[in-house]
Amino acid sequence: MNKQKISIRLYQLLILLLVPILLLVLIVRSFSQKEYRQRLSERFGWLPSNMQSGGIVVHAASVGEVIAAKPFIDKLLLTYPELPITVTTFTPTGSAQVKKLYIDKVQHCYLPLDISFCVHLFFRLLKPKAVVLMETELWPTIIHRCYKSDVKLLLINARLSEKSLKSYKKLSWIITPALNKFSAILCQSADNAEHFIEMGASADLVSNSGNLKYDISVTDELQSSVSQLQKLVPEHRRLLVVGSTHQGEELPVINAYKQLQANNPDILLVLVPRHPERFPGVAKLCAEQGLNAVTRSSQQAITDDTDIWVIDTLGELLAVYALAEICIVAGSFSDVGGHNPLEPALFAKPVVAGENMANFKEITQKLISANGIVQLENNHELAAKLHCLLKDNELATSIGKNAYDVVIANQGATGRCIGRLADILNL
Repeated sequence: MNKQKISIRLYQLLILLLVPILLLVLIVRSFSQKEYRQRLSERFGWLPSNMQSGGIVVHAASVGEVIAAKPFIDKLLLTYPELPITVTTFTPTGSAQVKKLYIDKVQHCYLPLDISFCVHLFFRLLKPKAVVLMETELWPTIIHRCYKSDVKLLLINARLSEKSLKSYKKLSWIITPALNKFSAILCQSADNAEHFIEMGASADLVSNSGNLKYDISVTDELQSSVSQLQKLVPEHRRLLVVGSTHQGEELPVINAYKQLQANNPDILLVLVPRHPERFPGVAKLCAEQGLNAVTRSSQQAITDDTDIWVIDTLGELLAVYALAEICIVAGSFSDVGGHNPLEPALFAKPVVAGENMANFKEITQKLISANGIVQLENNHELAAKLHCLLKDNELATSIGKNAYDVVIANQGATGRCIGRLADILNL
């Protein structure tokens, strides 16, 4: 038995031993989000029998990946109208996003646990021609099954940070063989491509296709959402939108907002929590701070007395960014590493980010170089930076335009990924 077979079997044994822990994690998560205990059969590869086989599977783990993959999925539907396209996720919020975006245009289910019998059931029903994984979704059992079954396998928008590279090298016995079973690894940037090669991927498989996150656009559906939200907000209110907040990030932003209120009575703070289970807690925090908060789910219109608008719905962040005067990218005020600054940039909005944008290092650097973002050296500077942008409309407009120009200048990754898939499928 060769080393690769020993590696995959050892990995599969370890995962099998971890099944009770994996189930426990799902159960614990379900206490705050009941969706985690629903459709459990899909986690084991037992899919609805009405799903069509012989198509293409695209895996986008959660909300961020689904949004990033949208241009690729849209193009896939146009390029292969005769094939069933299945989009898998791992989180319930990702699942909800797929359903919201595509309704019945794609098939949807959870990706099974990376266990042999679960993966076997999944492949037996779907019999895909190709599987497309996103970013760092490296599942050795699924990858090995594709390789054995001659299913074409792509990793698109691939990223491997320097920090992740160090961690993955400790698992090189399973990661390196898995990487070399891909048909192609299409990376977000040149440095990511270098990291995959350093991890042991064959240079022939790896290329820099650019970042799919740049390939966003204002669709009719998005414009419709913007129009619906616009009806709820008085024209004179100036929105400070804080997108995808995590635990501990709302309070510093609220404190900055309080400092700005006296000189800017028309500003409205808009908080968009990242995770649904935190919606009630964020609304409660606003009340505890003595502020008048309105939740989006209540359908209430914003009045002059409203201090904070809590967006406690899924899939509306882009539309809210479109209404903003200034956009603040959260996840950057904690150890999360930031969220996508290109989303507000699409609407030529001035973007403010906290100290930690590690997840979007390359994108942030491009925006900084183009003077298309304000990144804080110290998170305590937030109120001061917002004050400058609120009083200097010319500066704010310039930063927003520069950010938009960066988005437009770096588009095209979707076409390159679709072209590579077409070459590999040879259909």
